[in-house]
Amino acid sequence: RMLRAVRLAAKLNFSIDETAAAPIPELAPLLSSASSARLFDEILKIFLAGSAEKSFLLLEQYGLLDVLFADTAKALKTNQSGALRVMLLQAMRNTDSRIKSEKSVAPGFLFACLLWPAYCRELAILQLSGCEMSVAQQRASDRVTLRQIEQIALPRRFSIAMHEIWQLQTRFNQRQRKRVFRMLAHPRFRAAFDFLELRAFGAPELEEELAFWRQAQLASPEQLVQMIPAKKNSGQDNTDSASLPPKRVRRRSKPKPTSPAE
Repeated sequence: RMLRAVRLAAKLNFSIDETAAAPIPELAPLLSSASSARLFDEILKIFLAGSAEKSFLLLEQYGLLDVLFADTAKALKTNQSGALRVMLLQAMRNTDSRIKSEKSVAPGFLFACLLWPAYCRELAILQLSGCEMSVAQQRASDRVTLRQIEQIALPRRFSIAMHEIWQLQTRFNQRQRKRVFRMLAHPRFRAAFDFLELRAFGAPELEEELAFWRQAQLASPEQLVQMIPAKKNSGQDNTDSASLPPKRVRRRSKPKPTSPAE
């Protein structure tokens, strides 16, 4: 009933009566005893009803976010720059816009947005402990997901999509020709690019990356080759081959003639 009250208040633009709203923060922990599969259905109803932004703010206001998405709530509170919150609220606005335009929203993408702050926090903790980036990414994805499904069931087909969207984010700054073509051909590229656009709302330094990949999608293969300079051979990046000393030719020694006895 608490979630239903939030969903209806956000969808119908109503306010919850103070008498009814007062006990919600105290009763919020009771959600932990609810079925995780049912909570998954409730979350989709809440965020795919065309009022995701307002629903998120109400969940936060009444302490329900701390129970439903504990890692995300903690990450938002400790993110001093506020960039994660800016990105997440923009994701909610974009979700509302798509619903109003009668476009679909993939649950994997929705959960990638909702759990991104938690993933970033876990990734930072692992990196501080000296964990290698590729290993840290995988561990952060797994840990955040395992903790989340204890509260809200997340079908594997959606968690796989979520993990791929997250892990593709570090590949946007890799612009070697082969990597760019491989990235553009990835089945999750478009979702990952849309996610990069959301991140740029909270991190303006990503605008240059965003502009490159936006242009790369519109370019033909020939134009894309021109956009990306060829990788130079290692050790000869700034050296003119004509100035190099000639290689010494090694002559093969003639075999000694053998005697008839031999």
